[in-house]
Amino acid sequence: MKKILIIEDNVEVRENITEILELADFDVKTACNGKAGVELVNQELPDLIICDITMPELDGYGVLHILNKKEASRNIPFIFMTAKAEKSDIRKGMNLGADDYLTKPFDDTELLDAVEIRLKKSETAKRDFGQGLEGLNHLIDEANSIHNLSEIRNERKTRIYKKKKDIFLEGDTPLSLMYLKKGKVKTYKTNEEGKELITGIYIENDFFGYESLLEGEYGESATTLEETELVLIPKDDFMKLIYGNPEVSKKFIELLSHKVAEKENQLLHQAYSTVRQRTAKALIEVNKKFGKPDEPTFLSISREDLANMIGTATETAIRVLSDLKEEGLIQIESGKIKITDIEQLEIVANKHFLI
Repeated sequence: MKKILIIEDNVEVRENITEILELADFDVKTACNGKAGVELVNQELPDLIICDITMPELDGYGVLHILNKKEASRNIPFIFMTAKAEKSDIRKGMNLGADDYLTKPFDDTELLDAVEIRLKKSETAKRDFGQGLEGLNHLIDEANSIHNLSEIRNERKTRIYKKKKDIFLEGDTPLSLMYLKKGKVKTYKTNEEGKELITGIYIENDFFGYESLLEGEYGESATTLEETELVLIPKDDFMKLIYGNPEVSKKFIELLSHKVAEKENQLLHQAYSTVRQRTAKALIEVNKKFGKPDEPTFLSISREDLANMIGTATETAIRVLSDLKEEGLIQIESGKIKITDIEQLEIVANKHFLI
């Protein structure tokens, strides 16, 4: 049973709203002013708050301001209600983070519709849909119940690429979001001398190319590391999902952009760490992508690609690999690399950066 808090100083209005919501099978808590409402939020952590604006001691704007400063309450759906209908009042409430606005007098249908929509959107925003295509499909299913997005998941194109084939090049115009159904892909940037710097490695169930869809141009190139199968999600469908609903947009961005922090850390590591540290870090990242979680695995990656991840010459990468092998941190057989002491390798990778 969903818990709803009513913050309203008018006894009659408060009791009428309570009766309607209880008849709709909600657990209703009430507060007679803003100060009491904030205290009750801290105690009860309701699923939704309906709050009057004009109240003694602390008005509705003050209530929302205080709740937004607290981690536990800042994401609780918040509906303002007021006898005023001025656009400036509505704008002020929305700028503070209110999710909806009810103008008194309102009937039971308006009240229940607002409550149910906000609760449903809140559940969509909270749910962990996963990062694969199945997660995207679940997200779209949820979005369909809030917004008409039924055409997005129909008839997506699949394309097969052979090993070492370009998918897109830096400067191209993006037309699709890429979902990697099978295979491995690297993204990279190239300097004026033609030297590559690998910016990302993607495996099954990864999305890539989404930043470029928002920017309108590919800022990097993408090439297959082995035979690869891609699912192409058209740009129009991607944009429809992003702009169709704020809650879905927020969750979709979280779903797709989990790689951004990794890229930022990679650039920081690239700038301030030694070649030895960068090599250890690259091996750990490759192991996460290509290896098995419960057992050491021989990793197949070319020395050139490894050097491009590290940002150094191939010869330098080979020399550092030889050093790590002599120290017993890795094993090399037939060109493949296996990490034999992951804990010690992590110590090497995470030493303080040298500036």
